[in-house]
Amino acid sequence: MADRQVAQLGPGTACCGWNHCGRRLAAGAIDGTVSVYDSQPSPSSRWQAHEHAIVNVVWLPPDYGDAIACVCADGTLSLWEEVAEDDQLPSWRKCKVFEGGNSHILSVQFGLLLSSLKMVTAYSDGQVKVYELLDSLELDKWQLQAELQNITDPVSRNGKPACISASIAWSPRRGESQQASFAVGFNSDSPHFNSCKIWEFEEAHQRWLPLIELGSVEDKGDRVHAVAWAPNIGRPYEIIAVATSKGIAVWHVGFNPESECRLSTESVAVLPGHNGEVWQLEWDMGGMTLASTGSDGMVKLWQANLNGVWHEQAVLDCNGSHD
Repeated sequence: MADRQVAQLGPGTACCGWNHCGRRLAAGAIDGTVSVYDSQPSPSSRWQAHEHAIVNVVWLPPDYGDAIACVCADGTLSLWEEVAEDDQLPSWRKCKVFEGGNSHILSVQFGLLLSSLKMVTAYSDGQVKVYELLDSLELDKWQLQAELQNITDPVSRNGKPACISASIAWSPRRGESQQASFAVGFNSDSPHFNSCKIWEFEEAHQRWLPLIELGSVEDKGDRVHAVAWAPNIGRPYEIIAVATSKGIAVWHVGFNPESECRLSTESVAVLPGHNGEVWQLEWDMGGMTLASTGSDGMVKLWQANLNGVWHEQAVLDCNGSHD
């Protein structure tokens, strides 16, 4: 079903995203329209969301109904929810529009912490903003919680970068003792903003702090094209994949009991990636298989063997041939 739907999205499709159960697909087009596909190859809904191209579509967590966020090429962000009237087909209602101001919104992701929904947006000037939903039943009621610059040194004066894109990944773990955290990296002209950093919410002082930077000494500052945080089912460490021009780095992040519970990081693999830029990284629900897509038209699946050695498991050539 998924292959048939994707094949019929058409040349005007700019981006698409599956919902959390993988049963619904939202596709944004270069003409500003959004289509939602269910079990049929034709869309169940289509509407004009923006005047310009849609560059990113993200589903909200299922706890908040059927709702999506659309990032537009003009730098704005809109939130839409599906509503059903009596005896009428479901339609999509615009809940909220976020303007970029002097900078463009490049990316958005949502994270859950207990009963709180948070939204992180990344901007073309290197800013990161964190919002919190005030009412779970009203998707238009958001409060700005923090404004950050993606730099490790808070007093560093690096000026405003020119960012082409940004990638955000929330920690998938949800537990009472789990702090809210996310990873973000930029593709910009400033290496200080580029490298992937993990931010964590400190409850004691109610603030976001940069926890750690993912990158070797020689690779820090490389332009980041994609970030993906793997679901964790019983591992004592987290796995985060970061794609740069040098390939896809797989990182283990965990607490080191010998260093006063400080975070330890280890790059366990650097995958060759694609012939060209990596566009997107996605983990499966078990956090065992990593999928990557790139400008070479390939979809690659990566797995680690029993010895922890990562390898290319499968390749899908979107131009028509399978390996």
